[in-house]
Amino acid sequence: MKKFTSLCVALLVFFASAPLARAATPYVSASAGLALLSDSDIEEWGVTTEEAIEYKAGFAVNGALGLDGGMYRIEGAVGYQVNDWDEVNGIELADNVDAEVSILSFMANGYLDIEMPVSIVTPYLTAGAGVANVSFDYGDDDSDDDTVFAYQFGAGVGIAAVPNVMLDLGYRYFATEDVSPADDVEVSIASHNIMAGVRVNF
Repeated sequence: MKKFTSLCVALLVFFASAPLARAATPYVSASAGLALLSDSDIEEWGVTTEEAIEYKAGFAVNGALGLDGGMYRIEGAVGYQVNDWDEVNGIELADNVDAEVSILSFMANGYLDIEMPVSIVTPYLTAGAGVANVSFDYGDDDSDDDTVFAYQFGAGVGIAAVPNVMLDLGYRYFATEDVSPADDVEVSIASHNIMAGVRVNF
């Protein structure tokens, strides 16, 4: 958490010191969408099993506070994602087995807004870094978790709805360093998320 806080402070200081930031305005945003978690490889005792865990489609939600400087934006964001397990080592889980992975993330994100002449649509590129707590829940209050470095990048479009309000449609590739929910066990985590939301400038 200290690393995340330091990263946010550094990025905000950089943004605030840029000439363009003199006209920056604050904003809030919220989004939700489809979370497609990639199959996880598992390394245990030095032996790797590829695509050991397959997941069902899940959902993701995200909220952020940021500064809009026109062409550039910077924000601090909190995200949450849940995906149920579908198969383990090619064997489909029984209906009465309740297993899921949940991800709580804290990210510092930057955006490049590509302004279009006389258009209500603004394409953008984004990238971010932070930390994520990844929890593996097996039902009956049994779970393991790990907090690791996380990063993401993506693209999308903002659509002007009314003054100071933008609708947002975007794609995010979100990933973490390998998670270690138990000793000598490492699990890969990566997700393709399709999000829709709204951004309000003040």
